[in-house]
Amino acid sequence: MIRLSIQTRQALARLTLPVLILASFALMLLGKADALLAERARSALADGLAPIYRVLADPIDHARATWNEVANLWAMREENARLRAENEQLRRWQSVALALDAENLRLKSSLNWIPDPDASYVTARVVADAGGLYARAVLLSLGPNHGIRKGQIALDDRGLVGRITEVGARTARVLLITDLNSRIPVIMESSRARAILIGTNNQRPRLVYWPEGVNPKDGERIVTSAEANAFPANLPVGTVRYASNGVPEVEPAAQLQRLEIVRVFDYGVSGLGGSSSALASDAKAGGATKPQSPRRITPATH
Repeated sequence: MIRLSIQTRQALARLTLPVLILASFALMLLGKADALLAERARSALADGLAPIYRVLADPIDHARATWNEVANLWAMREENARLRAENEQLRRWQSVALALDAENLRLKSSLNWIPDPDASYVTARVVADAGGLYARAVLLSLGPNHGIRKGQIALDDRGLVGRITEVGARTARVLLITDLNSRIPVIMESSRARAILIGTNNQRPRLVYWPEGVNPKDGERIVTSAEANAFPANLPVGTVRYASNGVPEVEPAAQLQRLEIVRVFDYGVSGLGGSSSALASDAKAGGATKPQSPRRITPATH
């Protein structure tokens, strides 16, 4: 066996990099000089390496599929544990809800409670973000003889969306609760304190005018109030969230950014029957009111 001397091996090692660089430049020049030859060479090389790629790809794909299966099984195990915990919690809440429902029925029976009539509703599809007088409004597509009137309440499957402000033969416009012109009487569910929810043209409306000595709690649910016969009571509106400047805002329960289907309810309320036209007149005149800064007021004593 011919053994190379140390000097020879060192010389070959030093020549390897320059030879590779020269070969690279030669291939580049050859590709520029004869593009068709270079393309044929690349095709031949790809054809020769394709079987090797296929052989190597099978175990790689198998390993990837095995890894994904293991990851899915691990995630399924965690999800199964979470679902078991949620199911147990829901069972406890179901027991509490059934007991409260039975107690509520007994109390209503003893008080000769007259239940509120069921509200009729029409389901409509949101076809566009409506322009015009209001910054936060959507347009509904309706059929003929829909029976919708101004002032009716629009909800999605999660909570309050807004009120009907304009009605046409086949369309209706909904003023969203986030619009600057929106004013909604609400109740803080924990303290039962009343307040006003005003729109700010942002994603969260703002709470104002709550009673002295009451502070909205972060995460507290907000529902509508039947004050002034403007809205029915206890429609879900959202939850309290404090802004970075300490102002209490409400995260809407309704998915206002992804509205597709809404239901328009006729609760028979008429307290704001003329407010839509008044707000429209103010908006045309350029006098839309700006949202007031939150403050508290003391209820008047009689």
